[in-house]
Amino acid sequence: MKNGSEVKKFILMGLTDVSEFQVPLFTVFTIIYLITLVGNLGMIALISWDPRLHTSMYFFLSNLSLVDFGYSSAVTPKVMAGFLPGDKIISYNGCAAQLFFTIGLIIVESYLLAAMAYDRYIAVCKPLHYPTIMTYSLTARLVFGCYLCGFLTSSIHTGNVFTLHFCTSNVIHHFFCDIPPVMALSCSDIDINEMVVFFFISLTAFSAIFIILTSYLCIFIAVLRMHSTEGRQKAFSTCASHLTTVSILYGSGIFMYLQPSPSHSMDTDKIASVFYTMIIPMLNPLVYSLRNREVKSAFKKLMDGRK
Repeated sequence: MKNGSEVKKFILMGLTDVSEFQVPLFTVFTIIYLITLVGNLGMIALISWDPRLHTSMYFFLSNLSLVDFGYSSAVTPKVMAGFLPGDKIISYNGCAAQLFFTIGLIIVESYLLAAMAYDRYIAVCKPLHYPTIMTYSLTARLVFGCYLCGFLTSSIHTGNVFTLHFCTSNVIHHFFCDIPPVMALSCSDIDINEMVVFFFISLTAFSAIFIILTSYLCIFIAVLRMHSTEGRQKAFSTCASHLTTVSILYGSGIFMYLQPSPSHSMDTDKIASVFYTMIIPMLNPLVYSLRNREVKSAFKKLMDGRK
């Protein structure tokens, strides 16, 4: 990446300039980050510890927790530091790295959710063939493909943004280095760059959404054909957590990145960004643990073993 810019550092405006909100917000985001760390790392440890959770679904879930931990850690500590006096500065290379890892891991999560939808489709629609289809080899290849696609796409976005010239303001009207607010600072013509962003974000979102919707359409048809009420409830319960995560992530992501440029409001973008960079990574372990009988059983077993 060639630095075609006279700007060597950026200033992150953060969530608010109101001094009375700095300490309360610092406290709130510290709590959110601690819950995120404990929840996601705890989920990874629990899945690794209990042999009953060594299945493809929980392999996907452990990687989802790893990704949530990763992009939350790429954003939240810097946001917390921004509430402290004089700590709103981020270097040019630091900004590029933050954008690369944040966007990359969010795209990885999008594809992981699509892979998990396919896994649920096989579990509900082809239960007898599930062990032979969702082998460890296939699951590992799917996860590797998610990471590969995520970071290749992120490389394109990072190069697309940081080959621009930044020769005027270096104040980013956001709480982290994201694509729209960084591009807004450029003194270059960004029409083509915006088209590249729109194309790749659309490709990522709609390809993943297509897999998810197709999988759930097949699941819904299969559930309607079930004669057992208990079987229907079990099928829906295995999908409810996943659907909750999908709705929040894609809703906030599409709102953020697929708006036309004139429609962008930095204040509303900040709210959407808080959801997908901090709230979702905190909620995912809670959603999957509270609604998952096997995870709750493994946790109870772990606690009973410590008594």
